[in-house]
Amino acid sequence: MIIPLQPKIGDIPINIHLVLEYAAFFTAYRYYVSLRKHTEDPITYSHRLSIILGAAIGAWFGSRLIGYLENPFTVNSWSDVLLLFNAKTIMGGLFGGLLGVELTKRIVGEQHSSGDLFTLPIVVGIFIGRIGCFLSGTTEFTYGLVTSSWTGMNLGDGQLRHPLALYELVFLVPLFLLLRHLYYKRSLKSGMVFQLFMVAYFSFRFALEFLKPNTFFWLGLSTIQWLCLVCLLYYRRFFIYIFKDAR
Repeated sequence: MIIPLQPKIGDIPINIHLVLEYAAFFTAYRYYVSLRKHTEDPITYSHRLSIILGAAIGAWFGSRLIGYLENPFTVNSWSDVLLLFNAKTIMGGLFGGLLGVELTKRIVGEQHSSGDLFTLPIVVGIFIGRIGCFLSGTTEFTYGLVTSSWTGMNLGDGQLRHPLALYELVFLVPLFLLLRHLYYKRSLKSGMVFQLFMVAYFSFRFALEFLKPNTFFWLGLSTIQWLCLVCLLYYRRFFIYIFKDAR
């Protein structure tokens, strides 16, 4: 298989990343619907819809903001505006969605934790989307530094690079199995499965960023790494809870 994969239907080129991105949204949503159907959800249907809307809006703004800050540029023309809207990252989407949910819950007066029901669908969605990133090679900024490691792959530019999307796929499989086990076991306090996902994923991405050819740094860390630190600080109570439980 040649990467980047560029399939065609007749003479029409297919954007495999975009196709899998839509497939990720569709599959994640259907998985969420299935989980909610078989789960006693303490949140009412109307509040749950409001939370989903808040998550979508927050994710949209967050993904674009962090996508821009990952490699900031001066907006001088309408073409730059289009680039601004097209710059996006899942990390900003996740954290922006989190803030959107929390704000929405405050507005509608919802007190129950809402994240657990979204956790497994989110992981499945990320997994499918990362397949698209991997198949897109160097046409998407999800590739790694040039390496002499045995894991190095030619992702489209003739050089052996760290296949970061592939690393992430390998990480997501055991994470999903663990989260699924905890979700159905119901041994953790409500909301803790989602918090575990966020802490694990953002910690992993913080480490993975050291293998990425970033060009914009602040105090030696990339924008994504600073976002990861903010997220881990946001979930400081999770660490306190885990340490107390361990003791």
